[in-house]
Amino acid sequence: MVDNRLPQNRLILLGASNLTLSLRLVTHLMQQRIGAPGEILAAVGHGRAYGVFSQVVWRGLPGIAECGLWRQLGAMESRPTYALLTDIGNDIVYELTPEQVLRAVERCIDQLQRQSAQIVVTNLPMASVERLSERRYTFFRNLFYPFCKLSRDETISRVRAVHAGLVDMAVRRQFLLVEQEAHWFGPDGIHVNYWQREAFYRDIVRRFPDSGVKPEYWDDKRKFFLTWQRRPVFAFKTVLGRAIYCPQPSGQLADESPVSKY
Repeated sequence: MVDNRLPQNRLILLGASNLTLSLRLVTHLMQQRIGAPGEILAAVGHGRAYGVFSQVVWRGLPGIAECGLWRQLGAMESRPTYALLTDIGNDIVYELTPEQVLRAVERCIDQLQRQSAQIVVTNLPMASVERLSERRYTFFRNLFYPFCKLSRDETISRVRAVHAGLVDMAVRRQFLLVEQEAHWFGPDGIHVNYWQREAFYRDIVRRFPDSGVKPEYWDDKRKFFLTWQRRPVFAFKTVLGRAIYCPQPSGQLADESPVSKY
């Protein structure tokens, strides 16, 4: 007899602020799509970058492409794997070149394809970024990235280059790339409107194959499912320059899915 409580699959979730704010929701939607329970490996965090260490107020995190998630993934047994890469673009305001950003993303793609993962990537929200006025761009750049000195024109030029590079990479590496429409995003051009988050992520998650398996508790215990049984904490971070470590998996969902956070 198969123990239905054992992980049936593996979810890998990579992103920054948008994914951080909606981590439980995205996990729920993906498990609704492909089945549950599963192992969840997430590299998230406000201001997170793919190719460079990022510091937000007093907390620092390594670049996603260099974090401990990949070491753990390489040591795990084979399992059906589904990966979502989103929130690409913070590297630009950390003043990495488009080539550096694309190399970091491709390192992640390479590791995932070694695991035969089914991969969905969201492209940069080109339309919503381009509609930012000079005044609005400067206001939000100074608010979120006060260390950044890039002009609006230079930022948009780099965004266009990364956007085009991801289109090319999706063809070369054979993963699904999702374009993001401007109507999902708020006045800063990069954060999804709060009241649209579920619809936004539902639209992305539907790009994964539908397993046709729906847990019997899905409807009547949905609210319970969305709660943490144990909230995950970062495997490694710095706080005021001091390194802090935590063994993984550090979190667990109500359906007993283990969650590792990097």
